[in-house]
Amino acid sequence: MHSLGVNAYRFSISWARILPRGRFGKVNPAGVSFYNKIIDNLLLKGIEPFVTIHHHDFPQELEARYGSWLSPQMQEDFLHFAEVCYRSFGDRVKHWVTINEPNLFADMAYIRGNYPPAHCSEPFGNCSAGNSDVEPLIAMHNMMLAHAKATKLYREQFQPKQGGEIGIIVSAMWYKPITETEIDREAANRALTFNVAWCIDPLVFGDYPPEMRRYLVNELPRFSPEETEYVKGSIDFIGVNHYSTLYAKDCIYSSCLHGGDRAIRGFADTTGERDGVPIGDRTGMPRFFVVPGGMEKIVNYLKERYHNTPMYVTENGYSAPKQKDVRVQDLLHDVKRIQFHKAYLAYLARAIGNGADVRGYFAWTIMDNYEWKEGYELKFGLYYVDRQTLGRTPKLSAAWYKSFLANNSSICSDGVVNRGSKLRNMNPKAQESRNVIK
Repeated sequence: MHSLGVNAYRFSISWARILPRGRFGKVNPAGVSFYNKIIDNLLLKGIEPFVTIHHHDFPQELEARYGSWLSPQMQEDFLHFAEVCYRSFGDRVKHWVTINEPNLFADMAYIRGNYPPAHCSEPFGNCSAGNSDVEPLIAMHNMMLAHAKATKLYREQFQPKQGGEIGIIVSAMWYKPITETEIDREAANRALTFNVAWCIDPLVFGDYPPEMRRYLVNELPRFSPEETEYVKGSIDFIGVNHYSTLYAKDCIYSSCLHGGDRAIRGFADTTGERDGVPIGDRTGMPRFFVVPGGMEKIVNYLKERYHNTPMYVTENGYSAPKQKDVRVQDLLHDVKRIQFHKAYLAYLARAIGNGADVRGYFAWTIMDNYEWKEGYELKFGLYYVDRQTLGRTPKLSAAWYKSFLANNSSICSDGVVNRGSKLRNMNPKAQESRNVIK
């Protein structure tokens, strides 16, 4: 990373590595030592740690004892975990993320059932347990309160002395109406609300979006007056994970399949195709398409809805469509990854030029990593990893990124390599690379 020229590194702490039994057991000193070594060595190289406390994984015991995020008890376990992190690492960590993509986790774990604990119900999936219409709302509510409690603790007991900042990361697709009809435009707005605003509205305004309350009524949990007090305003920044844009189709006045006609989806069906034509070039992820303009649109949406709360683009990257028997040399010659980053950075630069308070950008990801259910098959990295030897080889994109960071090349609004881009003036944590460490 030092040779690449990055000035910050985002990584995630494994809950089970620090507290194998949650608050029902002791802190694992080997786990604390592992992260201390990472943090100390980053700082020795002049690279700032940008630390995510919770990135999907948690001790199995918490699921077995009380059902993890479906129980308010999880809030107390998370608070204990966060406090251990603040005490162990906060003297050197100045950028904290409480939870990575709670909206995506609620979807994947409790609507689709693709992530542990794999809860779902028809028509979203065929799981042994779960209620896709209700459980994601409960899980999200507990995550919102857990975040807010951890922020309150940090601000009261650690921030005054340690001087850091704390925020949350939202999975933030952009949604485009599948037709120019009013009902599809409204569907696109609902898709944004039921995905992005579901996560950020409570932390800025103290409650879920009114549009969600309108359709979910009593299924959507409520914050008590006391909870509203510490939930509201509980972020110093918004982390934005943005990869793609999808079409949105109305399901109130139109028939829909796959659950788009359910309140939990805001009566909006989202898809990457219209009349069989993809919205952008395909990638290795079925719902990720290359639509660079979505970056500017989602950043502007967040700027306008949340009064230009400071933002970091905490994930943005490209994985090529899956191929069999691909040669390593072809993986190293990743021209499309370079084109992806140039184009998305160009639209990010436009948003910054128009006043968006974006303070940093993290490329996903520095090296080919373990991509959840996809394992090692998808490759987002700037560096290729040989899974037999663990040797790391820079791809063409790493050379481009290094040059870009050295200000030998940059981007302009049409994505052409140029000098003197506005993006170079991002304040203060400009271009950064990141890989989740588990």
